[in-house]
Amino acid sequence: MSYSLPDLTVSVRMMATSLSVAALAALWYYASAQTPHSASFPSVLPPQTVVVDPLHFSVMGQNGPFRSSSFTEFFNPTNTTPPFFQAFDPGFLDILGPNPSIRVVAANAGFAFAHEAPIWLKPTNEVFFASNDGGPLGFSDIDHNNHVSKISLNDVQAAIKSSGSSTSALNVTVTPLVLPETIQMTNGGTGPFRGSLLLINSGRGALPPSIALVNPEEPHNATVLLDNFFGRQFNSLNDIKIHPQSKKLFFTDVTYGFLNHFRPAPLMPSQVYRFDPDTGVVRVVADGFDKPNGIAFTKDGKTAYIADTGASGGFLGNNQTEPATIYAFDVDSKTQAFLNRRVFAYVDTGVADGVQLDSKGNVYASCGDGAHVWSPEGVLLGKFFIGNTSSNLIFADKGQLVILGETEIVLAQIAAEGFNLAF
Repeated sequence: MSYSLPDLTVSVRMMATSLSVAALAALWYYASAQTPHSASFPSVLPPQTVVVDPLHFSVMGQNGPFRSSSFTEFFNPTNTTPPFFQAFDPGFLDILGPNPSIRVVAANAGFAFAHEAPIWLKPTNEVFFASNDGGPLGFSDIDHNNHVSKISLNDVQAAIKSSGSSTSALNVTVTPLVLPETIQMTNGGTGPFRGSLLLINSGRGALPPSIALVNPEEPHNATVLLDNFFGRQFNSLNDIKIHPQSKKLFFTDVTYGFLNHFRPAPLMPSQVYRFDPDTGVVRVVADGFDKPNGIAFTKDGKTAYIADTGASGGFLGNNQTEPATIYAFDVDSKTQAFLNRRVFAYVDTGVADGVQLDSKGNVYASCGDGAHVWSPEGVLLGKFFIGNTSSNLIFADKGQLVILGETEIVLAQIAAEGFNLAF
Protein backbone atom coordinates (compact mmCIF):
# COMPACT_ATOMS: atom_id res chain seq x y z
CA MET A 1 0.00 0.00 0.00
CA SER A 2 1.29 3.46 -0.91
CA TYR A 3 0.12 6.92 -0.01
CA SER A 4 -0.30 9.49 -2.80
CA LEU A 5 0.65 13.11 -2.16
CA PRO A 6 -0.89 15.09 -5.07
CA ASP A 7 -1.90 18.03 -2.87
CA LEU A 8 1.69 18.57 -1.76
CA THR A 9 3.32 18.41 -5.18
CA VAL A 10 2.92 22.07 -6.15
CA SER A 11 3.84 23.47 -2.75
CA VAL A 12 6.89 21.22 -2.46
CA ARG A 13 8.11 22.42 -5.86
CA MET A 14 7.73 26.05 -4.81
CA MET A 15 9.59 25.52 -1.54
CA ALA A 16 12.38 23.42 -3.04
CA THR A 17 14.73 26.37 -3.40
CA SER A 18 14.40 27.46 0.22
CA LEU A 19 14.08 24.20 2.16
CA SER A 20 16.91 21.75 2.79
CA VAL A 21 16.67 18.14 1.70
CA ALA A 22 16.15 17.18 5.33
CA ALA A 23 13.29 19.61 5.79
CA LEU A 24 11.65 18.45 2.57
CA ALA A 25 11.98 14.88 3.70
CA ALA A 26 10.41 15.74 7.04
CA LEU A 27 7.48 17.48 5.31
CA TRP A 28 7.01 14.57 2.95
CA TYR A 29 7.24 12.01 5.73
CA TYR A 30 4.82 13.92 7.95
CA ALA A 31 2.22 13.79 5.21
CA SER A 32 2.81 10.13 4.41
CA ALA A 33 2.81 9.15 8.08
CA GLN A 34 -0.83 10.08 8.50
CA THR A 35 -1.66 6.48 7.55
CA PRO A 36 -1.44 3.79 10.23
CA HIS A 37 1.88 2.05 10.90
CA SER A 38 2.40 -1.18 8.98
CA ALA A 39 3.78 -2.85 12.11
CA SER A 40 2.51 -2.91 15.67
CA PHE A 41 4.42 -0.11 17.33
CA PRO A 42 2.99 0.95 20.70
CA SER A 43 1.36 4.35 21.04
CA VAL A 44 3.88 5.36 23.71
CA LEU A 45 7.50 5.04 22.62
CA PRO A 46 10.64 4.88 24.75
CA PRO A 47 12.44 8.20 25.37
CA GLN A 48 14.44 9.68 22.47
CA THR A 49 12.81 7.25 20.02
CA VAL A 50 11.17 8.02 16.68
CA VAL A 51 9.44 5.56 14.35
CA VAL A 52 10.17 5.51 10.63
CA ASP A 53 7.69 3.04 9.16
CA PRO A 54 9.03 1.35 5.98
CA LEU A 55 5.52 1.38 4.49
CA HIS A 56 5.53 5.18 4.57
CA PHE A 57 8.60 5.55 2.35
CA SER A 58 8.23 2.51 0.08
CA VAL A 59 6.90 4.92 -2.56
CA MET A 60 8.19 8.51 -2.56
CA GLY A 61 6.59 9.67 -5.81
CA GLN A 62 7.99 11.50 -8.82
CA ASN A 63 8.88 14.58 -6.80
CA GLY A 64 9.92 12.83 -3.60
CA PRO A 65 12.97 13.95 -1.58
CA PHE A 66 15.34 11.34 -2.99
CA ARG A 67 18.94 11.20 -1.82
CA SER A 68 21.79 11.34 -4.31
CA SER A 69 24.57 10.44 -1.87
CA SER A 70 24.77 7.85 0.88
CA PHE A 71 27.83 9.62 2.27
CA THR A 72 26.69 13.24 2.53
CA GLU A 73 22.90 12.93 2.85
CA PHE A 74 21.37 11.05 5.77
CA PHE A 75 18.01 9.31 5.89
CA ASN A 76 16.31 11.29 8.67
CA PRO A 77 12.80 11.91 7.35
CA THR A 78 11.52 13.12 10.73
CA ASN A 79 14.31 15.74 10.82
CA THR A 80 15.03 14.78 14.43
CA THR A 81 18.05 16.31 16.17
CA PRO A 82 20.66 13.64 17.01
CA PRO A 83 21.46 11.66 18.98
CA PHE A 84 18.27 9.63 19.00
CA PHE A 85 16.92 6.14 18.38
CA GLN A 86 15.43 5.56 14.92
CA ALA A 87 13.11 2.54 14.91
CA PHE A 88 12.19 0.77 11.65
CA ASP A 89 10.82 -2.40 13.25
CA PRO A 90 9.08 -3.09 16.57
CA GLY A 91 11.88 -5.53 17.40
CA PHE A 92 14.15 -2.53 17.96
CA LEU A 93 12.10 -1.59 21.01
CA ASP A 94 13.07 -4.89 22.65
CA ILE A 95 16.70 -3.92 22.14
CA LEU A 96 16.14 -0.48 23.65
CA GLY A 97 13.98 -1.52 26.58
CA PRO A 98 11.43 0.77 28.27
CA ASN A 99 13.79 3.52 29.43
CA PRO A 100 16.82 3.86 27.16
CA SER A 101 19.05 6.89 26.83
CA ILE A 102 21.66 8.09 24.36
CA ARG A 103 24.09 10.97 24.81
CA VAL A 104 27.60 12.21 24.07
CA VAL A 105 29.96 11.45 26.95
CA ALA A 106 33.26 12.73 25.55
CA ALA A 107 34.01 15.14 22.72
CA ASN A 108 36.77 17.08 20.96
CA ALA A 109 35.53 18.82 17.82
CA GLY A 110 39.05 19.36 16.51
CA PHE A 111 40.43 15.83 16.89
CA ALA A 112 39.14 12.45 15.69
CA PHE A 113 40.29 10.78 18.91
CA ALA A 114 37.62 8.03 18.90
CA HIS A 115 37.95 6.10 15.65
CA GLU A 116 38.37 2.35 16.14
CA ALA A 117 39.83 -0.49 18.26
CA PRO A 118 37.29 -0.38 21.12
CA ILE A 119 38.05 -2.79 23.97
CA TRP A 120 36.12 -2.95 27.22
CA LEU A 121 38.24 -3.93 30.23
CA LYS A 122 35.84 -5.35 32.80
CA PRO A 123 38.04 -5.23 35.95
CA THR A 124 38.52 -1.46 35.68
CA ASN A 125 35.35 -0.67 33.66
CA GLU A 126 37.40 1.24 31.08
CA VAL A 127 37.05 1.42 27.30
CA PHE A 128 40.21 1.69 25.18
CA PHE A 129 40.18 3.02 21.61
CA ALA A 130 42.38 4.53 18.90
CA SER A 131 42.31 7.83 17.03
CA ASN A 132 41.83 8.09 13.29
CA ASP A 133 44.86 6.72 11.44
CA GLY A 134 45.58 8.74 8.34
CA GLY A 135 42.10 10.20 7.93
CA PRO A 136 40.43 13.56 8.59
CA LEU A 137 41.27 15.20 11.94
CA GLY A 138 43.45 12.26 12.91
CA PHE A 139 46.70 14.25 12.80
CA SER A 140 48.51 11.06 11.83
CA ASP A 141 50.30 10.32 8.58
CA ILE A 142 53.43 8.67 7.24
CA ASP A 143 55.48 10.78 9.67
CA HIS A 144 53.19 10.68 12.70
CA ASN A 145 51.64 7.77 14.60
CA ASN A 146 48.06 7.79 15.85
CA HIS A 147 47.07 7.54 19.53
CA VAL A 148 45.47 4.95 21.78
CA SER A 149 43.46 6.33 24.71
CA LYS A 150 40.85 5.29 27.25
CA ILE A 151 37.89 6.57 29.23
CA SER A 152 36.51 5.35 32.54
CA LEU A 153 32.86 4.32 32.47
CA ASN A 154 32.84 4.78 36.22
CA ASP A 155 33.63 8.44 35.55
CA VAL A 156 30.83 8.50 32.98
CA GLN A 157 28.30 7.13 35.45
CA ALA A 158 29.41 9.62 38.10
CA ALA A 159 29.03 12.47 35.58
CA ILE A 160 25.56 11.23 34.60
CA LYS A 161 24.51 11.20 38.23
CA SER A 162 25.89 14.69 38.80
CA SER A 163 24.20 16.08 35.68
CA GLY A 164 20.71 15.20 36.90
CA SER A 165 19.73 14.68 33.26
CA SER A 166 19.16 11.57 31.17
CA THR A 167 20.12 13.23 27.88
CA SER A 168 22.52 16.15 28.42
CA ALA A 169 25.96 15.88 26.81
CA LEU A 170 28.97 15.20 29.01
CA ASN A 171 32.71 15.43 28.48
CA VAL A 172 34.66 13.08 30.73
CA THR A 173 38.45 12.88 30.75
CA VAL A 174 40.13 11.02 27.89
CA THR A 175 43.45 9.52 29.01
CA PRO A 176 46.11 8.86 26.34
CA LEU A 177 48.45 5.86 26.57
CA VAL A 178 52.17 5.98 25.82
CA LEU A 179 52.88 2.85 23.77
CA PRO A 180 56.12 1.33 22.42
CA GLU A 181 57.34 2.18 18.92
CA THR A 182 56.38 -1.30 17.75
CA ILE A 183 52.72 -0.21 17.85
CA GLN A 184 52.10 1.81 14.69
CA MET A 185 48.73 3.10 13.48
CA THR A 186 46.40 1.00 15.63
CA ASN A 187 43.13 0.42 13.78
CA GLY A 188 41.50 -2.55 15.48
CA GLY A 189 41.30 -4.25 18.82
CA THR A 190 39.45 -6.85 20.84
CA GLY A 191 39.72 -8.96 23.94
CA PRO A 192 41.28 -8.74 26.37
CA PHE A 193 43.25 -11.79 25.25
CA ARG A 194 45.25 -13.55 27.95
CA GLY A 195 44.92 -10.48 30.12
CA SER A 196 46.21 -7.98 27.53
CA LEU A 197 44.71 -5.67 24.96
CA LEU A 198 44.79 -7.36 21.55
CA LEU A 199 45.63 -4.61 19.06
CA ILE A 200 45.89 -4.86 15.29
CA ASN A 201 48.01 -2.17 13.67
CA SER A 202 48.15 -0.89 10.09
CA GLY A 203 51.86 -0.05 10.11
CA ARG A 204 53.38 3.20 8.93
CA GLY A 205 55.82 3.73 6.07
CA ALA A 206 58.31 0.84 6.15
CA LEU A 207 57.27 -0.06 9.72
CA PRO A 208 55.26 -3.26 9.42
CA PRO A 209 51.62 -3.88 10.20
CA SER A 210 51.30 -6.14 13.22
CA ILE A 211 49.17 -7.94 15.77
CA ALA A 212 50.31 -7.28 19.33
CA LEU A 213 49.43 -7.82 22.96
CA VAL A 214 49.62 -4.63 25.04
CA ASN A 215 49.56 -4.42 28.81
CA PRO A 216 46.52 -2.31 29.78
CA GLU A 217 48.47 -1.08 32.80
CA GLU A 218 51.55 1.12 32.75
CA PRO A 219 54.18 0.87 31.35
CA HIS A 220 51.98 -0.61 28.55
CA ASN A 221 54.68 -2.99 27.37
CA ALA A 222 53.87 -4.79 24.12
CA THR A 223 54.54 -8.20 22.61
CA VAL A 224 54.26 -8.47 18.82
CA LEU A 225 52.62 -11.76 17.80
CA LEU A 226 52.70 -11.41 14.00
CA ASP A 227 54.08 -8.92 11.49
CA ASN A 228 54.39 -10.79 8.18
CA PHE A 229 53.02 -13.46 5.87
CA PHE A 230 55.95 -15.75 5.02
CA GLY A 231 58.31 -12.78 4.78
CA ARG A 232 55.99 -10.29 3.08
CA GLN A 233 54.46 -7.41 5.00
CA PHE A 234 50.69 -7.26 5.14
CA ASN A 235 49.05 -4.30 3.37
CA SER A 236 47.56 -2.49 6.40
CA LEU A 237 45.91 -4.73 8.97
CA ASN A 238 42.47 -3.51 9.93
CA ASP A 239 40.29 -5.41 12.41
CA ILE A 240 40.44 -8.55 14.54
CA LYS A 241 38.30 -10.95 16.59
CA ILE A 242 38.97 -14.05 18.68
CA HIS A 243 37.01 -17.11 17.63
CA PRO A 244 34.91 -18.01 20.68
CA GLN A 245 35.49 -21.76 20.40
CA SER A 246 38.99 -22.30 19.00
CA LYS A 247 40.43 -19.10 20.56
CA LYS A 248 42.36 -18.48 17.32
CA LEU A 249 42.72 -14.96 15.94
CA PHE A 250 40.90 -13.90 12.77
CA PHE A 251 41.73 -10.62 11.10
CA THR A 252 41.25 -8.52 7.98
CA ASP A 253 43.92 -6.96 5.77
CA VAL A 254 43.05 -4.12 3.42
CA THR A 255 44.68 -1.28 1.47
CA TYR A 256 43.63 1.77 3.49
CA GLY A 257 47.19 2.54 4.58
CA PHE A 258 48.11 3.04 0.92
CA LEU A 259 44.84 4.83 0.16
CA ASN A 260 45.50 7.23 3.05
CA HIS A 261 49.13 7.85 2.05
CA PHE A 262 50.92 6.23 5.01
CA ARG A 263 51.76 2.76 3.63
CA PRO A 264 53.50 1.52 0.47
CA ALA A 265 51.63 0.01 -2.46
CA PRO A 266 49.89 -3.28 -1.60
CA LEU A 267 51.76 -6.56 -1.99
CA MET A 268 48.85 -8.96 -1.55
CA PRO A 269 45.09 -9.19 -2.09
CA SER A 270 42.74 -7.84 0.53
CA GLN A 271 41.86 -10.97 2.52
CA VAL A 272 40.75 -12.50 5.82
CA TYR A 273 43.28 -14.56 7.80
CA ARG A 274 43.37 -17.03 10.68
CA PHE A 275 46.35 -16.96 13.05
CA ASP A 276 47.25 -19.46 15.76
CA PRO A 277 49.39 -17.58 18.31
CA ASP A 278 50.54 -20.86 19.86
CA THR A 279 51.98 -22.38 16.68
CA GLY A 280 52.59 -19.28 14.53
CA VAL A 281 50.54 -20.75 11.68
CA VAL A 282 48.76 -18.12 9.57
CA ARG A 283 46.54 -18.81 6.57
CA VAL A 284 43.83 -17.23 4.44
CA VAL A 285 40.24 -18.25 5.23
CA ALA A 286 38.34 -15.93 2.87
CA ASP A 287 39.08 -13.77 -0.17
CA GLY A 288 37.29 -12.11 -3.07
CA PHE A 289 36.63 -8.82 -1.28
CA ASP A 290 37.10 -5.24 -2.34
CA LYS A 291 38.04 -3.91 1.12
CA PRO A 292 37.36 -6.39 3.97
CA ASN A 293 37.04 -4.41 7.17
CA GLY A 294 35.03 -5.19 10.32
CA ILE A 295 34.79 -8.79 11.53
CA ALA A 296 32.60 -10.54 14.11
CA PHE A 297 31.42 -13.99 15.15
CA THR A 298 28.19 -15.27 16.61
CA LYS A 299 28.44 -16.40 20.21
CA ASP A 300 28.74 -20.06 19.18
CA GLY A 301 31.36 -19.26 16.53
CA LYS A 302 29.42 -20.96 13.76
CA THR A 303 28.79 -17.80 11.72
CA ALA A 304 31.21 -15.02 10.77
CA TYR A 305 30.41 -11.54 9.47
CA ILE A 306 32.72 -9.42 7.33
CA ALA A 307 32.02 -5.81 6.38
CA ASP A 308 33.27 -4.84 2.92
CA THR A 309 33.85 -1.07 2.77
CA GLY A 310 34.70 -0.96 -0.92
CA ALA A 311 32.59 2.18 -1.48
CA SER A 312 35.02 4.18 0.69
CA GLY A 313 38.15 4.67 -1.36
CA GLY A 314 40.54 6.97 0.49
CA PHE A 315 42.28 9.36 -1.90
CA LEU A 316 40.39 7.73 -4.78
CA GLY A 317 37.14 9.07 -3.34
CA ASN A 318 33.83 7.42 -2.56
CA ASN A 319 32.11 5.22 -5.12
CA GLN A 320 28.54 4.26 -4.30
CA THR A 321 28.58 1.46 -6.87
CA GLU A 322 31.19 -0.44 -4.83
CA PRO A 323 30.30 -2.59 -1.80
CA ALA A 324 28.88 -1.15 1.39
CA THR A 325 27.91 -4.64 2.40
CA ILE A 326 28.08 -7.04 5.32
CA TYR A 327 28.58 -10.66 4.26
CA ALA A 328 27.78 -13.71 6.39
CA PHE A 329 29.72 -16.99 6.26
CA ASP A 330 29.50 -20.42 7.79
CA VAL A 331 32.65 -21.26 9.74
CA ASP A 332 33.82 -24.77 8.88
CA SER A 333 33.92 -26.81 12.08
CA LYS A 334 37.20 -28.50 11.14
CA THR A 335 39.23 -26.06 9.05
CA GLN A 336 37.51 -22.84 10.18
CA ALA A 337 37.54 -21.65 6.59
CA PHE A 338 34.70 -19.23 5.78
CA LEU A 339 32.12 -20.98 3.59
CA ASN A 340 28.72 -20.29 1.99
CA ARG A 341 29.24 -16.57 1.50
CA ARG A 342 25.98 -14.60 1.29
CA VAL A 343 24.85 -11.01 1.56
CA PHE A 344 23.65 -10.25 5.07
CA ALA A 345 22.95 -6.53 4.72
CA TYR A 346 23.63 -3.60 2.39
CA VAL A 347 24.10 -0.31 4.24
CA ASP A 348 22.01 2.73 3.27
CA THR A 349 24.36 5.38 4.70
CA GLY A 350 28.13 5.35 4.25
CA VAL A 351 29.68 1.94 4.82
CA ALA A 352 29.52 -0.64 7.59
CA ASP A 353 32.82 -0.59 9.47
CA GLY A 354 33.19 -2.20 12.91
CA VAL A 355 30.76 -5.05 13.66
CA GLN A 356 29.53 -6.46 17.00
CA LEU A 357 26.74 -8.81 18.08
CA ASP A 358 24.50 -8.86 21.13
CA SER A 359 23.61 -11.90 23.21
CA LYS A 360 20.55 -12.65 21.04
CA GLY A 361 22.44 -12.61 17.76
CA ASN A 362 21.42 -9.17 16.52
CA VAL A 363 24.15 -7.58 14.40
CA TYR A 364 25.39 -4.04 15.09
CA ALA A 365 27.60 -2.08 12.70
CA SER A 366 29.07 1.40 12.74
CA CYS A 367 27.95 3.32 9.65
CA GLY A 368 27.83 6.78 8.12
CA ASP A 369 25.14 8.18 10.44
CA GLY A 370 25.75 6.14 13.59
CA ALA A 371 25.20 2.48 14.50
CA HIS A 372 22.73 0.23 12.66
CA VAL A 373 21.13 -2.93 14.04
CA TRP A 374 19.85 -5.93 12.08
CA SER A 375 18.05 -9.03 13.25
CA PRO A 376 19.85 -12.37 12.74
CA GLU A 377 17.77 -12.68 9.54
CA GLY A 378 19.14 -9.40 8.16
CA VAL A 379 16.13 -7.13 8.80
CA LEU A 380 17.10 -3.55 9.69
CA LEU A 381 15.55 -3.00 13.12
CA GLY A 382 16.80 0.49 13.90
CA LYS A 383 19.63 2.94 14.25
CA PHE A 384 21.50 4.70 16.99
CA PHE A 385 21.44 7.92 14.98
CA ILE A 386 24.32 10.20 16.03
CA GLY A 387 24.39 12.39 12.90
CA ASN A 388 27.97 11.66 11.88
CA THR A 389 30.19 8.76 10.96
CA SER A 390 30.87 6.01 13.45
CA SER A 391 33.69 3.57 12.75
CA ASN A 392 33.32 1.13 15.63
CA LEU A 393 31.41 0.28 18.79
CA ILE A 394 31.59 -2.04 21.80
CA PHE A 395 29.28 -3.44 24.44
CA ALA A 396 30.34 -2.73 27.99
CA ASP A 397 28.66 -3.76 31.24
CA LYS A 398 24.89 -4.13 31.75
CA GLY A 399 23.54 -2.94 28.44
CA GLN A 400 25.98 -0.10 27.85
CA LEU A 401 26.77 0.36 24.16
CA VAL A 402 29.75 2.63 23.51
CA ILE A 403 29.72 4.15 20.01
CA LEU A 404 32.89 5.75 18.66
CA GLY A 405 31.96 8.81 16.61
CA GLU A 406 35.38 10.12 15.54
CA THR A 407 35.25 13.47 17.38
CA GLU A 408 32.92 12.16 20.08
CA ILE A 409 32.00 9.10 22.10
CA VAL A 410 28.32 8.29 22.49
CA LEU A 411 26.89 6.07 25.23
CA ALA A 412 23.59 4.29 24.70
CA GLN A 413 22.09 2.69 27.79
CA ILE A 414 19.73 -0.01 26.55
CA ALA A 415 18.25 -3.41 27.42
CA ALA A 416 20.37 -5.45 25.01
CA GLU A 417 23.67 -6.83 26.23
CA GLY A 418 26.78 -8.10 24.54
CA PHE A 419 28.61 -11.33 25.25
CA ASN A 420 32.11 -12.10 26.40
CA LEU A 421 34.92 -11.15 24.01
CA ALA A 422 37.70 -11.78 26.53
CA PHE A 423 39.67 -15.05 26.35
